[in-house]
Amino acid sequence: MSLIVQKFGGSSVRDAKHMRNVAGIIAETYLEGNDVIVVLSAQGDTTDDLITKAEEINPHASKREMDMLLSTGEQISVSLCAMALEAMGLPCVSLAAWQVGIQSTNVHSDARIKKIDSERIQAELDQHRIVIVTGFQGVDRQGDVTTLGRGGSDTSAVALAAAFRADLCRIYTDVDGVYTTDPRMVPSARKLEEITYDEMLELASQGAQVLHNRSVELAKKFRVKLEVLSSLERKPGTKIKEVTKVEKTNIAGVAKDTSIARIALIGLRHNPGVAFQVFDLLSKHNINVDVILQSIGRQDSKDITFTVHKKDLEDTEQILEEHKEALKFDHIEADDDIGKVSIVGAGLMSNCGVAAKMFEALYEAGINIQMINTSEIRVSVLLDEEDVNRAVKAIHAKFFDEV
Repeated sequence: MSLIVQKFGGSSVRDAKHMRNVAGIIAETYLEGNDVIVVLSAQGDTTDDLITKAEEINPHASKREMDMLLSTGEQISVSLCAMALEAMGLPCVSLAAWQVGIQSTNVHSDARIKKIDSERIQAELDQHRIVIVTGFQGVDRQGDVTTLGRGGSDTSAVALAAAFRADLCRIYTDVDGVYTTDPRMVPSARKLEEITYDEMLELASQGAQVLHNRSVELAKKFRVKLEVLSSLERKPGTKIKEVTKVEKTNIAGVAKDTSIARIALIGLRHNPGVAFQVFDLLSKHNINVDVILQSIGRQDSKDITFTVHKKDLEDTEQILEEHKEALKFDHIEADDDIGKVSIVGAGLMSNCGVAAKMFEALYEAGINIQMINTSEIRVSVLLDEEDVNRAVKAIHAKFFDEV
């Protein structure tokens, strides 16, 4: 007997027909003799609809109250799924995060899982019940509901798989695996049979929406066997693992991210420790910073440019302005009409000219680069937002269509 964790996204459970399909997949896994833990997202556009309702009442609602509201979407999903399984005559139970004991930090809207109490779920598994758990949420030490950020149900599923040492964690989506880029935008995109944790983590962190990046971090840390596959078609998906069988001679994929904004601090004093002051300040306010570029210092000043999530732009500007005297900069320049395009692949470490090939694709498409950032297995460029989709298509064609 194996323990399998199955996670289904919002599109997979969006209506009664799809919910019954999901129940059928769960039932098939259970009737094969496996213990099953299921994690569900909110149905379809439920989260967006709830956000719209909140904005109608209070456009500046606190993050705590938003978490209370948004957590209801997953509760609807798990109860409906349990009803579908009950109608099939299968033993099951739906549980919310507070019932399961998914303990999290108290950072509302972007909490992290700290610990999972195994007692309740194990008791249900011991009675051979299918356990259906709300994804995307946890409970902090005050007992308040928290949410894990968009895509957080993936993290819930992997965390449960790690906590219970599951034999396999399957992430079901509306695509049948991980592709070299979004197949809805680039029809020639190729499905990957397997991909390394590191490559998947980079793709997820750079905007690929197949998996939540923190879920991949957890999978790598705890060696969770992970597979991404379709909830609509019964065929193999993409396996995510430490080492892949095929030697990497090219890139694994192209990702885009249009959820970022760029901030430039102009005229910072050119003294040791200034960069630390800026980014320590933002860290204390739970603002994540991505691409960072520091200019060559002038006689007594320099500029620092970096990116944040668009949702954090207003708060970032406000925090920096409030500390303008201490940081001693001239002014702030902000731009939220930008996007980021990245290539990812283990082959970047051992193959010369990969970055040049990317830049050539952008040159041939007439696209201007604003900033460049690299890691051992990634090259990212910042562009005007209106150029992002063209850039993805041009880069993908350069690497994959010319083979």
